[in-house]
Amino acid sequence: MTDFTFKLWIDGAAVDAHSGTTWNLIDPATEQTVMSLPFGDGDDARAALDAAARAFPAWSKLTPYDRAPIFFKAAAWIRERITDLALITSEESGKPLRESRGEWATAAASFEWFAEEAKRAYGRIVPARRTDRRLLVTTQPLGVVGTITAWNFPVYNPVRAWSAALAAGCTVVGRPSEYTPRSALLLGQALIESGIPNGVINVINGDPAAMGAAMLADPRCRKIAFTGSTRVGKLLMDGASQTVTRLSLELGGNAPVLIFPDVDVAAIAQAAVNSKTRNNGQVCIAPQRFLVHSQIAEEFIERAAASMAKLKLGAGREEATQVGPLINAVQRDRLAHLVDESVGMGAQVITGGGRPSEFERGYFYCPTVIAGVTPDMPVYRDELFGPVMPVVAFDDADHALALANDTEYGLAAYVHTRDLNTAIRIYEGLEFGIVGVNDWMPTTPEMPFGGMKASGLGREYGSEGLHEYMEIKSVFIGGI
Repeated sequence: MTDFTFKLWIDGAAVDAHSGTTWNLIDPATEQTVMSLPFGDGDDARAALDAAARAFPAWSKLTPYDRAPIFFKAAAWIRERITDLALITSEESGKPLRESRGEWATAAASFEWFAEEAKRAYGRIVPARRTDRRLLVTTQPLGVVGTITAWNFPVYNPVRAWSAALAAGCTVVGRPSEYTPRSALLLGQALIESGIPNGVINVINGDPAAMGAAMLADPRCRKIAFTGSTRVGKLLMDGASQTVTRLSLELGGNAPVLIFPDVDVAAIAQAAVNSKTRNNGQVCIAPQRFLVHSQIAEEFIERAAASMAKLKLGAGREEATQVGPLINAVQRDRLAHLVDESVGMGAQVITGGGRPSEFERGYFYCPTVIAGVTPDMPVYRDELFGPVMPVVAFDDADHALALANDTEYGLAAYVHTRDLNTAIRIYEGLEFGIVGVNDWMPTTPEMPFGGMKASGLGREYGSEGLHEYMEIKSVFIGGI
């Protein structure tokens, strides 16, 4: 295995936490300690912010052509080690190996795409009303950026922000989840070993409240990019008002899936199961509320339940595993409570609905299909973040749209139909930032990623994601 380093990255050096405190990393499949890692606090965050602020002037003055080779080297570093990297990510997150490999491959692609896109951060010349005047719009890097990211995609979540911010000329202080810190530390190592200057990327593991407070309090930290719950996002909005810190927020979701009667039911049911159980159901854009036309609802439920029941559970690092454990006991118990409460209100569990008996340890929950669901039930109303598929029947397109939009969230939605008119009508009517039409994986570095309503602010990826980390400057030249 490559010589990987699991310490904090501050100013180009691998260091312990200032306090000497450590955190025991737990394997969610066994509940056993994997290793102890440095666990810092506000002092470490302030040291990282100091390093990022010192590095910003030189890094921001480089051209995109100067910065690009570092990103290409980091992408190559990842691809050369992807087998070992995926194993580490699966061990700490519980996700199946094939998904961890895909996540690291996406990280490499993200670095490469933004290395090129930064070369196209064009300004513009605006025609003036007078002949003695010139009007120009230019862009420049925003400054120091702090990122706070969630455990469900320990590589993909930070790289969405880091690749854009660094390519734009910003410096970064990244704080990953304490449940999956090694993946982000390795992402930082990829950049550092690829020649990124000291202080441009800093990765700190530690107390989320103390580190977030340090970012909010420091006026040099011009932006915080956060991936996590709507509750914490609102707290960051309150704190950001004190220093007018810019925010990008990728928050919760409750994605509806609208399935019309003209589809191949067998194929759609199998694809729905595959998508629902991706990353063990712990995906912000995971299909959650399956709104199925009443003509095919019974067949869909039957086929989906049969497919769910065949899935192989196990530790994510085992090649044969299709569904791994949830991240911790809190998430597993929360999911079980949502299901049990809904059953108490009249929902019917078709398959699953509890912890698997074959595992004495681990945060496993059986892949589950629930029928008889109504909009007042917790499995319909709340974000599930687990391998549970609630199914609701609808009668017509207007009914389906009303059900789909009846939520505070607006991150992702899905439509499955063979009719173009229906597809257009539905995707135009959906109040969601991302819509997959006959597509279960609506994400790629070339397209903007983000939500409406309580699902967040701003966009990552795409040209929009690059400009999230740039200031716009209007230049007026007179007396010509």
